[in-house]
Amino acid sequence: MSDTIFIRQAVRGDIDRITDIYAHAVRHGTATYELDPPSRVDMAVRYAALNEGGYPYIVAEEGGTITGFAYAGPFRPRPAYRFIVEDSIYLSPDFQGRGIGKALLKRLMDESELLGFRQIIAVIGDGTPESASVKLHKALGFRLTGTMEGSGFKHGRWLDTVLMQFSMNGGSSVPPDPQSLPERNFNK
Repeated sequence: MSDTIFIRQAVRGDIDRITDIYAHAVRHGTATYELDPPSRVDMAVRYAALNEGGYPYIVAEEGGTITGFAYAGPFRPRPAYRFIVEDSIYLSPDFQGRGIGKALLKRLMDESELLGFRQIIAVIGDGTPESASVKLHKALGFRLTGTMEGSGFKHGRWLDTVLMQFSMNGGSSVPPDPQSLPERNFNK
């Protein structure tokens, strides 16, 4: 197996592996608050919605194996949030602790900035100051903006959710150019 991590855009052919990685996180982890793993069809629909919406969706490969995936999607469905995205990162358990999450998050940040977004929000399930995800986001410049105590219940225990935020393209210091992002459909 090669030690070279290759980050690239996700394609439809990656959905089976993405589904497997996410299913493991749902069944065994607390980063996501989903309780039942979504089907391959559900994951394909989610991928298509983000892809068609112009949001970044990437995978990490090592030695021809997809080792993780990440995407940025809408933070909330209301139009006033259109300049903000929420990041999601999931790794295969066999590839954790090797810098792949950092490479994925850095690339996601770069792509989100190029697309004109102003903020990235990390909504970290089972977040504690010692958790790998909190440390990862902090290392790349995210700042803690809050903790929602006991906001999820999974695997027989209450979980806290940590919110972190990263500003780019001027963040909230200057008004956005309304033309800087593609038109998106929002619920009213």
